[in-house]
This record gives sequence, C-alpha cells and structure tokens, in this order.
Amino acid sequence: MAHQIDYNLVGDDMQAVFITLDPGETVQAESGAMMYMENGIEASTDLAGGIFGGVKRLVSGESLFMALFTNNGNARQKVAFAAPYPGKIIPLNLAETGPMICQRDAYLCSAYGIKIDVAFTRRLGAGFFGGEGFILQKLTGDGYAFVHAGGTVIKHELKAGENINVDTGCLVAFQQPVDYDIKMVSGIKTALFGGEGLFYARLTGPGTVYLQTLPFSRMADRVIRAAGFGSKGEVKRGGMGGLLGNLLDGD
Repeated sequence: MAHQIDYNLVGDDMQAVFITLDPGETVQAESGAMMYMENGIEASTDLAGGIFGGVKRLVSGESLFMALFTNNGNARQKVAFAAPYPGKIIPLNLAETGPMICQRDAYLCSAYGIKIDVAFTRRLGAGFFGGEGFILQKLTGDGYAFVHAGGTVIKHELKAGENINVDTGCLVAFQQPVDYDIKMVSGIKTALFGGEGLFYARLTGPGTVYLQTLPFSRMADRVIRAAGFGSKGEVKRGGMGGLLGNLLDGD
C-alpha cells in the first residue's frame, strides 16, 4: 500500500524534489534519478511486479528494476531526485486525482507502492508515426507520484465534452477520465510541409491535462541540426516531408 510523503520542490527551470523519509519509510524512483541521499538512507533495487511488471515498465520507457530508498536510521532523513533535462517536476496526488496517464519516460519517483503500467493509444497504426503519443504510462496508487516535463508546465482543466488538439510531444499527463485519441492532420499539403508531424492528440474532458512547452524530442532535433547532422533526425517532427527525404537518401 502506498503512503503519503513529505516533499519539497527546489529550483525553477532545473528542478529537484527533496523527499523527507520517516524511520522505516521507503520511496521508489526511476533508476538513475537520485541526486543525493543522507547517511541513514539505504539504496536497493526491486523487480516490482515480477518480470512481467518489469517488462511493462521497459515498454513504457522506464527501467526494468525500480530503485528503492529506505530510511534505516532513527531520525528523519532526506533523499533528492532530479529530472534528466531542464523543465519542471509535477507532484501528482493519486489519492485525489485517481489514475494518471503520462507521457513515456515522464515518471521520476513516487511513494512506495505506486504502480507503473503501460497504456497504448487506440490506433495501433498511429504508433509508427505518432511519436510520443503512442505508448503512455499509467500511474495508479494512493500516494504521491512525481513526473517531469520540459520547459514550462501548463495545467488545463477540461469540462465535460470539451476537447483540445495537442502536439503529441507536448502532452505530459492527464486524468484517466479524459478521453484520448490520435488524429491525423487534415490536408495533404499540411501533412507534407506543415512541419508539425502527421498526427496530433485529441483530448476530451472532463479532467485535468498537463502540457509542456519544450518536449525533449523537439529540443533534441534542434541540437542535431545545430551540430550539423542535417535533417535525418527530423522524421518524427517533420512529418511526411522528412520521411520522404530519408527515403530519397536511401535510409
């Protein structure tokens, strides 16, 4: 069973979350997310959910094993976790929000017992071109979970029946009642030369949606271009134009 935890977010654009553990209390995290821990805390690994649970985490963008941090001391101790790229950390109280569907790789850490599962989009065909929107994470439990996002985070409340269309890379997380689907952009001209990809995510309320202004994939594309590797890494962002370019190059 998951437990509530005492936490503090530090920083602005490159945040870390500091979690204070009572004696005997444990927190779980994505492998490699730990920044530092105080002396009384012991780190270990756990194949939560068995091999099947580990494989599902791998598919959803996380590690096979979960990293566990337990306070074995006699006083309260701190452990800190940092996101892998610039942005914000979003605290999600699953006891209040219910299950949350998150972008692949979004999970950072959580109260012990939070379950990380894999969720697929409705359209299997969209997975080959839809980028980040194809495979999603599902977080369930009754404690806090922390997910990270690139750039600035925008919280959007959808009313019943209200919908928005979102770039698949800009979607961070949403409540399970929100209806999620992958749609293809309209018009062959837009698909070929619009530069926004072939698909977008359509979200229909009711529920809370979290968006990010700087998806990691977008930042990586800019870095690749600036490094002089041309447009070969732009298939996902450049839509059919990038795909045709690679085919003409023989890739």
